[in-house]
Parts: sequence; C-alpha cells; structure tokens
Amino acid sequence: MGIGGGIFLLVVGGVLAFGVQDSWDALDLTAIGYICIAAGVLAIILSLVINQQRANTSHQAVVEHRETGIPPEDTTRRP
Repeated sequence: MGIGGGIFLLVVGGVLAFGVQDSWDALDLTAIGYICIAAGVLAIILSLVINQQRANTSHQAVVEHRETGIPPEDTTRRP
C-alpha cells in the first residue's frame, strides 16, 4: 500500500469521521472514518519501517583462495 495509500486512508477517514454527519441504521460513518484513520496511520508506519530496513542492507563479497601445493611460476626472471 505504501505511504500514498496511508495518506489516502487518512484523508478519507477524516472526511468520514469529521465531515459527514449522516448515519444509516446498520452503518455508522463516524466509526468507519476512525477505522480508516487507524488503518492509514498503521500503513504509513509499516511502510516507513519496511523502507528503513530495506535501506540498511549490507553486501559481502566472498573470495575463494585454494592452495594447490605447487609454487607459482616466477614470470619476472628471464632465462
């Protein structure tokens, strides 16, 4: 969902919770607004935590060195 989705949920929840005064028999828009606000805050926090973890990665290179017992040739001396 990300930060944009969290901000969208905050805006929709704020409009439903504070801007709409209508209520149906089985549906309370104020409660749905508060639920959207809580989901938006949770989405923003989770996306920030996940992005922080993604930025703190480290990479290691593995170099393999094998000893064969045969000395390397000396290419600096000429016969």
